Amino acid sequence: MQYAGPLTKEPGLTNEWMNRPAIISGCPPGLEYLTQLDKVKVEQLVSLVEAFTGFERNNKYVLRNANNEQFLYAFEDTDTCMRICCGNQRGFKFHIVDNLKQEVMVISREFKFCAGCCWCAGCCMCCSFEVRVEAPPGNLIGTIKQKGSFWKASYDILDEIGNVILKIEGPCCICDGPCCPCDNEFKLLTSDGMAQIGNLTKEYSGFAKECCTLADKFSISFPMDLSVKAKGKFLLKSDFFKVLSHSQIH
Repeated sequence: MQYAGPLTKEPGLTNEWMNRPAIISGCPPGLEYLTQLDKVKVEQLVSLVEAFTGFERNNKYVLRNANNEQFLYAFEDTDTCMRICCGNQRGFKFHIVDNLKQEVMVISREFKFCAGCCWCAGCCMCCSFEVRVEAPPGNLIGTIKQKGSFWKASYDILDEIGNVILKIEGPCCICDGPCCPCDNEFKLLTSDGMAQIGNLTKEYSGFAKECCTLADKFSISFPMDLSVKAKGKFLLKSDFFKVLSHSQIH
C-alpha cells in the first residue's frame, strides 16, 4: 500500500534521507536498507498533547542509520477506546513506511485480557503476548512470542514456520522516568540463548526531557550479516517497546 499526503512530513524534519539500495532477490521490498546496517537509531516523536494533558496518542517513530539519515517511519494505528481503557495491555498495529511512502511492514498484536504477566506467560497461549510481523503487508515473515519468566522479560523470535531463530532477554527491572538515569538494555541472543549478538537500549534522555515529554529514544545493534528478516523482527522490538515492555509485571 502506498500512502500519499503528509504521512512522512511530520518525521521529515530533516531532509537527510538514506538512499534506497537496489532491489535484492529474496529480500522483502523496502527492507533493503537493513542489508547495509548494523546500528539503528529509533526516536519517538514528541506529542505536545500527550505531554501536557496525559492523554495517550498513537505512537510515532523515526528510524535513522548511524549517520542520522532517516530510512523508515513507524506509526501506530489503535483506536482511542483501546488506548484509554487498556493502556499498555492493548492490542495494536504499527505501519512502517519508507521514504517513498510505500508501506513495507506491518506489526500487530491482538488484545488478550489476561496476558502481560511474565510469571504466567509460560502457562498457556492466552497468557502470552504474540506479535506478528508482515513484510510486505499480508506476507508473514515471523512472530515474537513472550515466554514465561520469574525474573527477566523473555521473548522468542520465530521465523515464518515457527522455528526459534533468536531470543530476547530484558533487564530484571525496567527503570524508566526522570529519576532513573540509567539505560534499559534488551539483549539479542542466539537461538540457544548462550551468546549475545546484539542489543536494544532505551536511552536516558536527561532529567528535563524525561520530565516534560513521554518520547523515548532507542539504539539498536546487530551483526551486519544477520538476515534481513531477523533484523526486521528485532527492529520492531523498539517500535512497540513502550507498549510491550511496560506491560510486564515482575
